[in-house]
Amino acid sequence: MKRITPGLFLALLLAANPIPAEQHATSMPPNFAIQPVEQDAEWAVEWWRPRHEEKLEQAREQDIDLLMLGDSITQGWEGPGAEVWKRYYEDRNAFNLGFGGDRTEHVLWRLQHGAVDGMNPRLVVLMIGTNNTGHRMDPAAYTAEGVAMIVGELRERLPDSRILLLAIFPRSVSPFNDMRERNAEINALISRLDDGDMIHYLDVNDIFLEADGTLRAELMPDLLHPNAAGYAEWAEAVEPVISRLME
Repeated sequence: MKRITPGLFLALLLAANPIPAEQHATSMPPNFAIQPVEQDAEWAVEWWRPRHEEKLEQAREQDIDLLMLGDSITQGWEGPGAEVWKRYYEDRNAFNLGFGGDRTEHVLWRLQHGAVDGMNPRLVVLMIGTNNTGHRMDPAAYTAEGVAMIVGELRERLPDSRILLLAIFPRSVSPFNDMRERNAEINALISRLDDGDMIHYLDVNDIFLEADGTLRAELMPDLLHPNAAGYAEWAEAVEPVISRLME
């Protein structure tokens, strides 16, 4: 598979979602989602770089067959999801590269600064993008382009690893919330990255929703992050696909 470049993916996005003629005269703002950078949020700077360095050291000391990559929702496997992680993933040589607050550009920086060097996992489970929505309300195409760049980096650096790209989880109570709708737009775009071979897209978001589309607060009390019960539902929902892709 050829590397997914920002230009190629953006061309595909624009072909399917053309910019209205009246907008052509207006210059588009820069897409920060594809510009690799360290996390610089005031609340994160003290721990973010040390966590990156610690993960580099840990990765050198263990075999890794299953890699989880993402933001605080993925990092939460070390918190409220820890018991579920032990039950489903500990015996699979799993490794967690979730960093709270990360957007696509932060994951790109980590990948370009050694995050997966020396690894050869059977499967990478990736979910990223909700903070691009929540922090900046990035256009869906911008975040999707950032996700595509991450997938491209993974394919280049881990050519023998399959990728399970998860739909960004729903957030906020109402299905008509602006951020919920933006994440759904991103998901519709990144689903096209599924090539049926090394990249597989999976949407399990229904497990977090009531029949009317409202968020199940008993699984996401803060309307964004799963609790222990939410992680259990998540693990159960993806287990058949993870098992198949790791064979």
